Amino acid sequence: MTNPTHATAAPAPAPGRVIVFDTTMRDGEQSPGASMSIEEKLELAKILEDMRVDVIEAGFPIASNGDFEAVRRIAGLITESTVCGLARAGVADIERCGEALRGAKRGRIHTFISTSPQHRDHILRMSPEDVVEAVHASVSHARKLIDDVEWSAQDATRTERDVLRRCVEAAIRAGARTINIPDTVGYAYPDEYAAVFRDLIENVPGADEVIFSTHCHNDLGLAVANSLAGVQAGARQVEVAVNGIGERAGNAALEEVVMALKVRGDALRFTTGVQTEHITRASRYVAAITGFPVQFNKAIVGKNAFAHEAGIHQDGMLKDASTYEIMRPEDVGQGGSNLVMGKHSGRHAFREKLRALGYDLGQNALNEAFGRFKDLADKKKSVFDDDIIALVDDALSRGEERVQVKALRVIAGTEGPQEAHLTLVVDGAEARATATGDGPVDAVFNAIGAIVPHEAVLRLFQVHAVTEGTDAQAQVSVRLEEDGRIATGQAADTDTLTAAAMAYVNALNNLFMRKQKSAPEPMIASGF
Repeated sequence: MTNPTHATAAPAPAPGRVIVFDTTMRDGEQSPGASMSIEEKLELAKILEDMRVDVIEAGFPIASNGDFEAVRRIAGLITESTVCGLARAGVADIERCGEALRGAKRGRIHTFISTSPQHRDHILRMSPEDVVEAVHASVSHARKLIDDVEWSAQDATRTERDVLRRCVEAAIRAGARTINIPDTVGYAYPDEYAAVFRDLIENVPGADEVIFSTHCHNDLGLAVANSLAGVQAGARQVEVAVNGIGERAGNAALEEVVMALKVRGDALRFTTGVQTEHITRASRYVAAITGFPVQFNKAIVGKNAFAHEAGIHQDGMLKDASTYEIMRPEDVGQGGSNLVMGKHSGRHAFREKLRALGYDLGQNALNEAFGRFKDLADKKKSVFDDDIIALVDDALSRGEERVQVKALRVIAGTEGPQEAHLTLVVDGAEARATATGDGPVDAVFNAIGAIVPHEAVLRLFQVHAVTEGTDAQAQVSVRLEEDGRIATGQAADTDTLTAAAMAYVNALNNLFMRKQKSAPEPMIASGF
């Protein structure tokens, strides 16, 4: 290439402003199985620009024609963010990158070379002097093509300090505007990483004229901590990826670094230009196109990041959200807090959930419903709103219960007849019966008839799942008719046959209430 690109460099950041450099489409795509199509990259680039990410590293142009085309098209699409392409220290890489960026309003060539003894000896087979010369030559060539050049020392944190100083000085002298000090293999501790920046800033000539950058991998789970330590030590650019995707254990997560700077502005007096309300949108899009799901307890963007199940936590949240949330879910596009109803939920949260669903129960009804909710929560991993509605409707549909289901065991399968062993409580006394039938439900209903003789005819038996999943509650409706009187019963339970028994008994209780009961006679059949 002979003609330089016409891209201009972004203005220098204000004091205390941290540049956010997103590498989701370059380093993030290097995760095995995380390849993105050109159209997907274009859509992600627009999302990142909407988010006001400062620099978008769009790819590695020489890696493939697809990468080249993605960088070229993103460079022509994006007008607010700087579009960056990666290049090794060779002339061919740098020129291919410059060509891809030709149409960028703001473009950057990001060139790198390994500096550590492990990489010099086993990959490059170059001496420290050779590496220093390559740094100067590569950055100089890149500056002929574009104003904004970033240089990276691959495996910087395992590089001898004097060698690293010489390489950084060579890059600055050759015209690099940004100096990236990557913790390529996630090896450093925060204080060690910070010390590298302080040393370079204090001892390398011209260090005060460039922007230093972090690029941290998460092999020891320290990527975000190291990135923040680098900022505290003088770095003013952080290289991050949405959802923390990237090589091996991934990169520092964009959402975590940005929100740490925003939430803890009292301790880290730095700001970014990121519009954080777009964070969840970006996270979900990246998860969808890569097929890499976000773990439920992932900070900031995880499904459970703003979910509360423990009764103590829910009680605090209902009184003041700041008791258990240090940021608003709306600030990251999460919508709102979620009080998850489960076995750890308390009575206060349950009452508020009922009110939100339109129920205002008296104390006795609330206590009964809460007890049944706890029983259900022990059976199900997740209790949904529809589960609670079914549970409360079931409780409210019950009148004076002369008959109650206490225990049920059913033998069913391909070899009949099916058999039901049932225990009912009738007018306070237990009664048991065993019955067979044409199917397990028929056996259950026959057992009920053996304990509570009646002439009612079954007019309706209906079952539907309240929610999704194999542990969903079954809601059963039963309609009985006797002497022109019609009564309906409902019940819900994770066991369909138990729900059927309870619904049938509920209908019987409602039928008995419709009769004259001035002096009800015992309903237990002889022999029980």
